[in-house]
Amino acid sequence: MSTAEHGVDLKPVGDVEADRLFADLAEEPALLVAVSGGPDSTALLYLLARWHVRHRSSPRIFAVTVDHGLRAGSRAEAAAVKRFAARLEVPHRTMRWTGEKPVTGLQEKARTARYRLLLAAARQAGARYVVTAHTLDDQAETVLFRLARGSGLSGIAAMARVSPLGFPAMRDAGDSPALVRPLLDIPKARLIATLEAAGLNYAEDPSNADPRFARARWRALAPALAQEGLTAARLVQLARRVRRSEAALDAAVSAAYDRLGSRAAAHAIALDVGGVRELPAEIALRLIGRAISEVGDEGPVELGKLEALCESLRAAFSTGRFRCTLAGALVSLQRDRVMVERAPPRRHRSGGSRSQS
Repeated sequence: MSTAEHGVDLKPVGDVEADRLFADLAEEPALLVAVSGGPDSTALLYLLARWHVRHRSSPRIFAVTVDHGLRAGSRAEAAAVKRFAARLEVPHRTMRWTGEKPVTGLQEKARTARYRLLLAAARQAGARYVVTAHTLDDQAETVLFRLARGSGLSGIAAMARVSPLGFPAMRDAGDSPALVRPLLDIPKARLIATLEAAGLNYAEDPSNADPRFARARWRALAPALAQEGLTAARLVQLARRVRRSEAALDAAVSAAYDRLGSRAAAHAIALDVGGVRELPAEIALRLIGRAISEVGDEGPVELGKLEALCESLRAAFSTGRFRCTLAGALVSLQRDRVMVERAPPRRHRSGGSRSQS
C-alpha cells in the first residue's frame, strides 16, 4: 500500500535511525540478509552494510538471493545483487529453486521453497537470524489479506518483528534460524528515498503488479481505501492493537492451562471439565486448540474447524458423550475430564474433524 500520498514523512533512513532499527541484533555473530534486488531489500542491505562499517563489532553480514527461476530476468537480477553486495564488501550467494514448477498454488510453493533455501543458507553461515525487508506497507497488506480470508485475531495481528522461519517440519528439534523484520515500521517510500539519496538503482519485480496474485490486487485498491481513511498506517495500528490483545489472551490461556490441565501420558492432556465450562468461550477455544497443537501430528489447527469442534463439545457437556478428531488429535469427554490425545492411525485420515456422540 502506498503511503507517499498521505502525509507520511519521506525522508531517507539515516545512520542514527538505522542504529536504532538494528540495535537488538548487535550481539549476533552473523546475520543472513535476504535480498531480491527490489527496492526494499536493496535498501536493507545498504543500511546493514553501512551499520556494519560504523560498528566493526557488529555481526558479519551475509547476503543471499533466492532465484525461483520463474522469470526470464531473474538470473540477471541475482547477478546484479551479487555485484552490489561486492561493492559493499558483503559476501553473497545465489540459491536456485530447481526442478519442475507447479501449475497451481505457485506463490505458496515458491514461498515454501524460499524458506527451505534460506534455512539452509542461514545454517551454513552460522546465522541465528534471516533478516528480511518487510515494510509498513507489507504489514498493512497482510492485515487486509487476512481479513479477507476470515482470519481470527492471531491472523489480523499480522507479522511480528521476530518469528519462526518456515514451517515446523522444516525446523530442527533444537534452535533453528528465525526471521527478523527490522523495517516493519518503515514505509516503502522512505526506503526508495534512501536509495535515491545514495544514487542507487534497484529492480522492480513485475509480479508485484500482476493481477493474478491477491497481494497485487490489494495493492491496486490501496489508494481508494486510503481516501476513505483506511491507510497503511491505520491498518498497522490495528495490527499492533490486536497483537497487544493477543498477548493478554495468551497469558489467560497459559494460566488456564496451568490450573486445569495435566499430562495424562506422553501424547495426552487432560483438562478439568468443570473448569473448561466456566471459561469464557474464547479462552476455552484457545486452551483446547493449544492442547490439540501439542499432541496432534497433522499440522496447524484450522480456526473454523476448531470453532466447530468447541461448539459441539459445549453442547455435549450435558450428555457427557463426545469424540472428535482434529489435526491428528482425538478430543473426548471422559467423566470429569476433556481428554486430548494423539489420534490413532487411520486410513486416509485428513486434518479435518469427525465426531460422534
